[in-house]
Amino acid sequence: MDNLFLSLSAGTVDWSRAQFALTAIYHWLFVPLTLGLALIMGIMETCYYRTGKTFWKDAARFWQKLFGINFAMGVATGIILEFEFGTNWSNYSWLVGDIFGAPLAVEGIVAFFLEATFVGVMFFGWDKVSRGFHLASTWLTGLGATISAWWILVANAWMQYPVGQAFNPDTMRNEMTSFAEVALSPFAVDKFLHTVISAWIIGAIFTVAVSCYLMFRRHRDARLAGHDRRLAVQSMKIASVVGLVSSLFAIHTGDNSAYMVAQSQPMKLAAMEALYDGGQGEGLTLVAGVNPFKQPDYASGEEPPLKIAVPKMLSFLATRDFNGYVPGVNDIIKGGYTLPDGSTAMSLDEKMERGRKAINALAYYRQAKADGDAAAADMHRKTLDENIKHFGYGYISNAEQTVPYIPVCFWAFRVMVGLGVLFLLFFAVSTFLSYKKDITKMRWLHIAGMALLPLGYIASEAGWLVAEFGRQPWTIQDMLPTWAAVSDIGSGSVMLTFFIFLALFTLLLIVEISIMCKAIKNGPEYEEELRIKS
Repeated sequence: MDNLFLSLSAGTVDWSRAQFALTAIYHWLFVPLTLGLALIMGIMETCYYRTGKTFWKDAARFWQKLFGINFAMGVATGIILEFEFGTNWSNYSWLVGDIFGAPLAVEGIVAFFLEATFVGVMFFGWDKVSRGFHLASTWLTGLGATISAWWILVANAWMQYPVGQAFNPDTMRNEMTSFAEVALSPFAVDKFLHTVISAWIIGAIFTVAVSCYLMFRRHRDARLAGHDRRLAVQSMKIASVVGLVSSLFAIHTGDNSAYMVAQSQPMKLAAMEALYDGGQGEGLTLVAGVNPFKQPDYASGEEPPLKIAVPKMLSFLATRDFNGYVPGVNDIIKGGYTLPDGSTAMSLDEKMERGRKAINALAYYRQAKADGDAAAADMHRKTLDENIKHFGYGYISNAEQTVPYIPVCFWAFRVMVGLGVLFLLFFAVSTFLSYKKDITKMRWLHIAGMALLPLGYIASEAGWLVAEFGRQPWTIQDMLPTWAAVSDIGSGSVMLTFFIFLALFTLLLIVEISIMCKAIKNGPEYEEELRIKS
């Protein structure tokens, strides 16, 4: 089996990773807006339910229309993403399908059916069902989308923090031992909270941008222009509060994420900080001269040039102690430092040796079982169990393979955090102005709000890059590297489908943007105006 993995061309692995990344990036353009607009439109319709005013009904229907356009595109890309686990990552699917497949199955059976059941009522049930039932349908549609995110993020979190499972050498599969541990691991809970809260920020940014456009444009119909301005102002008030509160919560969940990464994925943290040689009282780097196009010479231990850092802050974020020890890339490779539980960190060489012992013990165990030699099988099973924790390191041949691409991790993290701070400041200002001032004529605010929209997506994608690039080379942390997880297929087939998907997804994105822009340009439909025209 080891020779099979080593014989696979690097091209297959690279193209499979590129195709999965392409699909995930396009899919992630739609998901945050779906989750964010679900909250916005739910609040709008709740206002209608409480007041009975037609204005809030018109506002809710407008945002629901934009939600529906985006929702359809997200479903299309999400289905393809799940299929790729079977086509391009069959070794991964075989090894951990019993665990990884469970949350995805629950997502499909429970969450997706919840969305599918109530989304029809939400769009077509106006004036056909009671206001209370329609309001419940709107919130349940959003809840279904959020539950879908929960189970998908549980699956992703398990890949980065595998718990609740054990390897069965007889079936050659990892089998679930505790569904609760998988579904409720602290890594999964925090990843879900941080991701959904960041999606609320995207929804708020989108709502602010569209509201600013409605106030900024010159409307040909004076009566509709007045309606548009009123809807835009009220929408901006709601979105600004949602964005401000979500930004504050995102800081908290982001801090928890950094702490858990430090405990379970120290190499990711070292890459995010371009920290080559760690120590006590490490500072949090604000900016440094890391070449974005070249993996740095971390082995030299020389710090990046032009480094500006907040003293001791990294140690506090990673250990909750200003003088805590934070390992760098070289420290993790060399080992020998004290871990949080008091044990001594193994060197990479020792982990690789233990990994090879586990792989060999597995082969010997299966041979002994085939020969009917129970005593030898028990001996090799014991060796396997002692070293199974480092099984994945048996496929590692050199230290360079265990270090993520530092420039992407370093700069993507700073883009995400920097833009997050910008969003917090903007929402604080827009909340104050929208409640205290007349914002309909503040052209600078309108331009700033519209300019914020692409920055929101850049920050969201940057967060995904940090999470996924930072855990390389692992498909499953410490258990399965990417080249051992890929399907045994030719790189040409994957390359062909990569460009097919690139063309298809780009077309879908262009279509969605075109439909969305047309819907925004046409503006909301107002029941009062429709009655007058009829």
